[in-house]
Amino acid sequence: MANHTSTNNLSDKFKYWQRRTIIATMIGYALYYFVRKNLSMAIPGMQEDLGIGKADLGIFLTLHGLIYGVSKFVNGIIGDRVNARHFMVLGLLLSALCNVVFGFSSAVMVLGITWVLNGWFQGMGFPPCARLMTHWVPPQELATKMSVWNTSHSIGAGLVVIVCGYVVSHMTWRWAFFIPSLIAILGAIYLWIMLRDTPSSVGLPELHEDKSQEEKKDEKKSAEFKAFLRKNVFLNPYIWVISIANFFVYVVRYGVLDWGPTILSEWKGVTLAKAGWMVAGFEIAGIIGMLLAGWATDKFFKGKAIRVCFLCMIGVSIFVFIFWKLEHPPVWLASLVLMAAGFFIYGPQALIGIAAANLATNKAAATAGGFTGLFGYASTIVSGWGLGYLAQHFGWDLTFEILFFTSIIGAVTFLFGWKAKAHGYES
Repeated sequence: MANHTSTNNLSDKFKYWQRRTIIATMIGYALYYFVRKNLSMAIPGMQEDLGIGKADLGIFLTLHGLIYGVSKFVNGIIGDRVNARHFMVLGLLLSALCNVVFGFSSAVMVLGITWVLNGWFQGMGFPPCARLMTHWVPPQELATKMSVWNTSHSIGAGLVVIVCGYVVSHMTWRWAFFIPSLIAILGAIYLWIMLRDTPSSVGLPELHEDKSQEEKKDEKKSAEFKAFLRKNVFLNPYIWVISIANFFVYVVRYGVLDWGPTILSEWKGVTLAKAGWMVAGFEIAGIIGMLLAGWATDKFFKGKAIRVCFLCMIGVSIFVFIFWKLEHPPVWLASLVLMAAGFFIYGPQALIGIAAANLATNKAAATAGGFTGLFGYASTIVSGWGLGYLAQHFGWDLTFEILFFTSIIGAVTFLFGWKAKAHGYES
């Protein structure tokens, strides 16, 4: 009886820390978006105030994305070895500092360097979350629970465009950097209070490891760990499939997030305040989409997330095509179509990270997440500078034609991973 009571208490304690970790990292990662996706709402004001063209602003977005992708990969490898709590808090504070500097700057060179540095520090956000989720959530529950966690992307991106939409309407574009920075600093303090690293750090057993901390540290320094990374990440064909597909997913997603307010105001004739709400609607629909995608993956597809990604990308293609062909639509219709595209695009956005974490196992989840992110943020060559250049010289119509064909290619890429297993723990 005593042992049974002890086991129940241990289970209750684990569930408490699991919930606490998921909620804290959701809030923390949403706040990373506050000091990353605020730029999109500042773009119209920066164009007018500083005389910067779309192609130049696109270069900001591209360089930021490329550095972010490299950072996510490098920090993914580091993130598998260091304390997730310390790592996540430090990255958020440094991103907030970059935003403060950006808000005070007017010189294009300073703005560019600061935003590139912000890209590097932003790459310190996801790796500790991947590490924490795979240490606190068993693989058979990961798709559902990590889909819930992934709503942090949409919550952060949706809230920041609403907040900054009102800020730039009543103040100047500079306050779109100052106010989110303050919120991020408060969030970093919250994370420091709420987070702990692994179950063993609060006296609980690990999900997949029964080795001592010293043995684990020694193993991660050894050739065995490097061989594990090669096999389960760098030479895993399905990690390559979802990484390449991630490139196309992110072209569409960031095409809307980064240029959405400008597209809606210049091409579809929507006011900037309404555009902020419409982009937020894209994110809100994405929350529903990623939750349903995660649930369907566990419930109907036995954890095989790549199959759900393929079906979602077909949906994305349909609604991107419809939005492209709408000429001067009423706001309600444009909003619904954009929300439908958001509903489908956030399924793959969430499930790619889940698939990578499960295929690579919790030993290399952050590394695998960083590797897929490397491809995802390489997409900013297209979604940042590429779309900015096309819009400036050829208009938004051609831009959306590119987004449509990009979504089709993404769907086809996911097909190559149709036969992938749900996770890599069996081997």
